[in-house]
Amino acid sequence: MSVRIRIPTPLRSVTGGVADVSAEGRSVREVIESLELAYPGIRDRLCEESGELRRFVNVFVGEEDVRFLEGLDTPIEDGAQVSIIPAVAGGAG
Repeated sequence: MSVRIRIPTPLRSVTGGVADVSAEGRSVREVIESLELAYPGIRDRLCEESGELRRFVNVFVGEEDVRFLEGLDTPIEDGAQVSIIPAVAGGAG
């Protein structure tokens, strides 16, 4: 099952500058494992040692944040769009 993944600028150093990549998997977890095989080191940038998503990394399947679905076990349909979006912090003081 092939999906398209949008890679944010801060992670493009891992993908050789590529903004859109393909990966295989039936869940977000499987897609991250597929990405790790193609781009070693990307999993460590996305996930904690426990295997869960890092606090400041948001993953969307289509328009839905996986944290409000089934987390890393969120199913993914063939041809789905997955977006990795780093959280933005800060503001006026």
